[in-house]
Amino acid sequence: MTVLVVGGAASGKSAYAEELLCRLSGNAPRIYLAAMRPFGAEAEARVQRHRAARASYGFQTMECYVNLKRAAVPSGAAVLLEDVGNLCANELYDGAGSGDGAADAIVDGVAALQARCAALVIVSNEVGSGGARYAGDTLRYLRTLGEVNRRLAARADAVCEVACGIAAYYKGEEPR
Repeated sequence: MTVLVVGGAASGKSAYAEELLCRLSGNAPRIYLAAMRPFGAEAEARVQRHRAARASYGFQTMECYVNLKRAAVPSGAAVLLEDVGNLCANELYDGAGSGDGAADAIVDGVAALQARCAALVIVSNEVGSGGARYAGDTLRYLRTLGEVNRRLAARADAVCEVACGIAAYYKGEEPR
């Protein structure tokens, strides 16, 4: 089963996704596939806070900043991909990323994960309701992430948006 979880900043989407993956994992190993490349002390501190917060869930953390297809996720694992917004930025702007091929690289990487995983929960950022005018690289990033979200939603069994810690399902039903 694949579930796409989207939401705004501090919406509760990550906590919801972690709990959801625990429900879906059964006896499968739980993998937290982290896409945020930590730059500097503040980012490192954030990573440590997040690891401490999910310590009781039994996740094995793996980092994958670009080229999701090559993530060494064991077959049959339950995977939480956190998050597509960071992965998109890395693919677009990191020298090792795929640049203008970022959307295809991410969607192809998710397809590879789906083929190996018992369960996959994908966390992404909601970017469609900003209402502001953007230019240049910001617009490029938002358009790419929006395309990725649409394509991942089409591949997912269920899609929900989390706001104020509450998940509203737009496709499929909340897995039990």
